[in-house]
Amino acid sequence: MKNLLFLSLFTILITACKNDTKPQSTVIETVTKEDITTSIYPKTIAKVFDAHGGIDTWNKMKTLAFTMDKPNGKEVTTTNLKTRAELIDTPSYAMGYDGATLWLNEKDNQEYKGNAKFYKGLMMYFYAMPFIVGDEGIIYEDVEPLVFEGKSYPGILISYEAGIGVSPDDQYVVYYNAETGQMKWLSYTVTFGKNEKSTNFKYIRYNDWQTVNGLILPSSISWYNVEDNVPTELRNTVNFKDIVLGEEAPDEKIFAKPEGAKIIE
Repeated sequence: MKNLLFLSLFTILITACKNDTKPQSTVIETVTKEDITTSIYPKTIAKVFDAHGGIDTWNKMKTLAFTMDKPNGKEVTTTNLKTRAELIDTPSYAMGYDGATLWLNEKDNQEYKGNAKFYKGLMMYFYAMPFIVGDEGIIYEDVEPLVFEGKSYPGILISYEAGIGVSPDDQYVVYYNAETGQMKWLSYTVTFGKNEKSTNFKYIRYNDWQTVNGLILPSSISWYNVEDNVPTELRNTVNFKDIVLGEEAPDEKIFAKPEGAKIIE
């Protein structure tokens, strides 16, 4: 192999008093984005990756694009998976990130009423599950299963080392089918704009999949109402269509700030 991979892996075993043993946590400090193997991941999350086509296949991909139908028209998201540059284009606004600058271009004098910093990368992150939790700087820990409608789904807690991303205190739990490894639920906290972790978990159900370029990705995802930190009933569903997933990187020009766009600090 022409290139050497430098991987740093720390395994932390925490043993409590008497017979109370907490699950194993693993920190992936540095992961080269191409040519890695699932052997560096804990067996549970590696099983989930494998059930969706494999993390190695995912790491070959450089472009991801998808369309969502919104009340004001189609919202098209295009992402460079290596640089995380992003373009979100809608009839009323375009939002872009070129790797350094976040910008917003409001169209036809229509005011954007959302939070651009919070929304950047948000739907891509949910769509790219479970592979997006193969990023560097992630800590994995097995947790208690989720029981929904009489079926039990093992869980993997995803947390981040300090300084990773804009919300390093965010936590995610991937729940999966114990037999097949396929992801079934995602629970997550929102700590954007806060300086501490949250115990308020939201829930998304993943039960509608499609195969794209050898990888199994969502056709739709469904948010559920929550009571006592567990999902109860369906709230709303978001559908994804016109999926583009490929090994060729998108043209970087599409992420550049257009004339007249606002820079979001």
